[in-house]
Amino acid sequence: MFLQHKRSGDLVEVLTLQELYNPCQHAIVGRMHAGEEMQDPESFDKLDMVFPSGEPLPRCWLDPNYRVQAAQILVSATS
Repeated sequence: MFLQHKRSGDLVEVLTLQELYNPCQHAIVGRMHAGEEMQDPESFDKLDMVFPSGEPLPRCWLDPNYRVQAAQILVSATS
């Protein structure tokens, strides 16, 4: 899977999909795809990544408490 690094705009090949989907992990291991030579794997903060279309990553991949906060919003909206 490829994501885009926000600051550089370069594509990053995600090498650790389990870390990407795990909201308790704050970083992923990936390989920058810039230039002609294959780059060495490095760690990237998930908050610095977006989909190549520019869309942000899903909240459930970033926030381990996303369900708790969603329930609080729902309760306050109904009261």
